[in-house]
Amino acid sequence: MASSNFVDYVKIFARSGHGGAGSAHFRREKFVAFGGPDGGDGGKGGSIILQGDSQYWTLIHLKYQRHIFAEDGQCGSGARSSGKDAQDIIVRVPLGTVARDAETGEIVGEVTDDGEQLVLLKGGRGGLGNWHFKTATNQAPRYAQPGEEGAEGAFILELKVLADVGLVGFPNAGKSTLLSVVSAAKPKIANYAFTTLEPNLGIVACRDNHSFVMADIPGIIEGAHEGRGLGTRFLRHIERNSVLLFMIPADSENICKDYEILLGELTQYNPELLDKERLLAITKCDMLDEELMTEMRAHLPEGLPTVMISSVTGLNIQQLKDMLWEALHK
Repeated sequence: MASSNFVDYVKIFARSGHGGAGSAHFRREKFVAFGGPDGGDGGKGGSIILQGDSQYWTLIHLKYQRHIFAEDGQCGSGARSSGKDAQDIIVRVPLGTVARDAETGEIVGEVTDDGEQLVLLKGGRGGLGNWHFKTATNQAPRYAQPGEEGAEGAFILELKVLADVGLVGFPNAGKSTLLSVVSAAKPKIANYAFTTLEPNLGIVACRDNHSFVMADIPGIIEGAHEGRGLGTRFLRHIERNSVLLFMIPADSENICKDYEILLGELTQYNPELLDKERLLAITKCDMLDEELMTEMRAHLPEGLPTVMISSVTGLNIQQLKDMLWEALHK
């Protein structure tokens, strides 16, 4: 995991710029007696802004740049010259990034669209120059407004993978193998639990040149909502998916029980996940003959669209794609 380029959790410290001070300047010009106040306003401090970028898929660029500081606005000067506004700091993040306050844990906002901006910290406003304060009874104010102070704080940025279909199942259920068959993705595949340690995305081609995005999510075990296994670290990636494809191998002792355990883990993590479309795929069916498949269909969960597939032989893979496409467009 240490050598992986996929980073979906990072903590940063950011500080926006202070506003520039207004100027307490008086007009000094030949042949102009009592020129009066002409101090300009201060410039605005730089803000810290998150911007969604569809070309980014990880937060690794922020792993090595944990401190982000914006510049201060410049002070005003004579002849009502305003100070220069500081440049805003634009931090590009992948779509699906959620920003939280590191101290309170409250969600500041989230970025889900390309080009969408979220202001983390607003720069301080520039102070007003003394010419704003002149009145009939105070024609020579010798004071100006100081600039507003910027803000600072620590933030946690979490990436929740954006995908149309999420693969949900126990470790070694055949999720990575299916993704490698239906898309050009090349996830690591091996015969041991937790081969997949990070989400993998693949684009699945359908009929009539249509396509959708499928996410292979690390395996879930009983007690994952409490942090067991890879725990809640990757359960959050399921929240963004439109359709959940539950995958249970054909050699499972009790398919209904395994499905209930998986569904229970998702429910205890976030009850809103029950509102998503759900499908069930029985994997590794190349081990079964037609008679066993017929017998097994009688013991499957009721009211749930189910298909028996084999990624090795290609059994019912096209049917699975069609079912997923229909579920996405209900």
